[in-house]
Amino acid sequence: MKATKGVFFVLVICWIFFAGGCGKEGEGNDVYQVYYLNQESTKIVPVSYEAQSDPADTNGLVDELLRQFSTDLGDVEYKTTLPKQVEVTNYVLEETLLTLYFNQEYGKIDRITEPLVRAAVVRTMTQIEGVECLAFFVGDEPLADKDKNPVGVMTNDSFVENPGEQINSIQSATLTLYFANEKGNGLLVETQNVHYSSNISMEKLVMEHLLEGPRGAGAKPAIPEGTKLMNVSVSDGVCFVSLDEGFINQDYNVEEPVVIYSIVNSLSEIATVNKVQISVNGDTSITYRDSFALSEFYERNLDYVVEDK
Repeated sequence: MKATKGVFFVLVICWIFFAGGCGKEGEGNDVYQVYYLNQESTKIVPVSYEAQSDPADTNGLVDELLRQFSTDLGDVEYKTTLPKQVEVTNYVLEETLLTLYFNQEYGKIDRITEPLVRAAVVRTMTQIEGVECLAFFVGDEPLADKDKNPVGVMTNDSFVENPGEQINSIQSATLTLYFANEKGNGLLVETQNVHYSSNISMEKLVMEHLLEGPRGAGAKPAIPEGTKLMNVSVSDGVCFVSLDEGFINQDYNVEEPVVIYSIVNSLSEIATVNKVQISVNGDTSITYRDSFALSEFYERNLDYVVEDK
């Protein structure tokens, strides 16, 4: 009887062990948000997906997530990200740039839906560790916008939205931004073609990209690195910008007028902005580097714009 009880006890322990082992199968796999289109093709929506590939297998994850864009979820609320005839024929991953090659059918996606498809793909794929930016090709040609300008390399920030909100619609804009030259004594003008959500204000869009920095060579951010945008709004033609304390970090490699007018000139490119007031956490009593009183309203000043880098 004692032996029987002992055997029974061992069997119970083994059952618990194996049951626990079965329960752990698949654990450790990463969960990704795969973006699909809603049925009306008016916005993209994330759906949680547990990847089967090893998190360290970057190429395996790329292959797996790309397949999801053509997978029908069987849910009436969603539709596949890529239309039925659109295929990814090849991809190349070089360092952090993932280049996707689509067949010619991609070029037939209508102009309203295509930016949403692009946003869904970029937002999904940049979740993979080691993938920071994407480039799209249709056949052997770089993807171009409706004006036949190359879309170029896209990151997650190319599709700006307010935190916690869905993308309601994707729009395009050309921003004129002012960055410091390499010497830090002048401003260089850079235009950036961006895609953004309709739920973000233009002034926030400008500040986000200004803080992100230039895309071209020879220029650098005028605003001190690490500065965060606290708030930005426009009232009666005045744009009120509140930055955190990182703004007052002293970077003497960039002259103070260049810092101030990088912000003022960039925001003044918006039709509704005539003047700009800058504050630090809402405090306008500060004098920036003993030269620029933040209590003042500043207007566009192109005297510091230079041609050379």
